[in-house]
Amino acid sequence: MAVNEEYLKYIEDQLSEFGEIEIKRMFGGIGMFKNGLMFGKIGGDTFRLKVDDTNKNQYEEKGMKPFYSEKKKKGMPYWEVPQDVLEDRTELAKWANQSFEIAKAASKK
Repeated sequence: MAVNEEYLKYIEDQLSEFGEIEIKRMFGGIGMFKNGLMFGKIGGDTFRLKVDDTNKNQYEEKGMKPFYSEKKKKGMPYWEVPQDVLEDRTELAKWANQSFEIAKAASKK
């Protein structure tokens, strides 16, 4: 699944209030990292953030669903970011920070 370069630049721009991130191309998509920890990903033209029980309800309240891997036949802990959040840089930075904190907590397990 190729990633649209324009969409990638848009997401990077929208994440500007979140701080410096690293972009890594992987498995036909893009992994988004901060301090070496993956907090988000892009597949096709869909941006997703890492989710766990601490923030899952805010995604569900907006009707979002987790990424489902056909290959692995299971859901993954990355959920599509709602459009209204994606368009608001300040709100997106808050959501991305939650996902980064989840990635930090997971790395300590």
